[in-house]
Amino acid sequence: MNSKPINPDVRASVLIEALPYIRRFAGKTIVVKYGGNALAGATESDALALFAEDIVLMRLVGLKPVVVHGGGPQISDLMTRLGKVTEFRDGLRVTDSETVDIARMVLSGQVNPQIVAAINVHGRFAVGVSGEDASLITASAKNPDLGFVGEVDRINPGILHRLLDDEFIPVVATIGTDANGQAYNINADTVAGAIAEALGAEKLVYLTDIEGLRRVVNDPASLIRQTSPDELDSLMADGTIAGGMIPKVESCVRAVRGGVRRAHILDGRIPHVLLLELFTDAGIGTMVESAYKKVSS
Repeated sequence: MNSKPINPDVRASVLIEALPYIRRFAGKTIVVKYGGNALAGATESDALALFAEDIVLMRLVGLKPVVVHGGGPQISDLMTRLGKVTEFRDGLRVTDSETVDIARMVLSGQVNPQIVAAINVHGRFAVGVSGEDASLITASAKNPDLGFVGEVDRINPGILHRLLDDEFIPVVATIGTDANGQAYNINADTVAGAIAEALGAEKLVYLTDIEGLRRVVNDPASLIRQTSPDELDSLMADGTIAGGMIPKVESCVRAVRGGVRRAHILDGRIPHVLLLELFTDAGIGTMVESAYKKVSS
């Protein structure tokens, strides 16, 4: 397929614009929450390939990316094929012992290897890890009525530090275990925030299917470019932020208050949105940082 040639001056200006950001973030840890439904591409495989290119480029210019993923649609699909009914309460999947085994199979046996393979098309970079490995994620029941839906009690980042120090890209499946070895399926947004906090990450990035947070849900012009944890608390309290965005926003708030420099909510449907956010002057989506103070008009 023929593509329109790019003016050499434009190519050069793009590289020059990226240079100070590459210097600034070299050696820094960036935690990225991956969600296949929210990524650019005509097909799921196209979307994963574009995402993998971004992650590998980040690694090659000296950043330390960590990928955290869930697999809700894939879990639902397998449950349907097995004749098992999916029940949700307040957006969380009721998870009995059979369902948590299905979640483990899907996350560790299907989704995780797919992401690892896509990244490793470009070299020997990615290593798949479950939260069960080396007690990475210690969990407990979030609510007895939900069964084996977990909440994060503790992150033991030792295995991630070792992989990062050896210049690998960890790809984390969000299954955790308690002290007795019982497995729990945990919201991937929550896990991404907890891992970013435990690693002292420079950035926590969520790829979503919206352009960012809005002050008025149906008004694109009300996109929130920059905000703070305090302001987000207020927006959740008054109902401006609701539904499926709450776990993302809550984890952003906690992570930034816990030492993560910045959290970002980006529209993953934009090709190479990670690179645009990291390496260009024009920010994309919503950025959360503790130092940001809203200026009154």
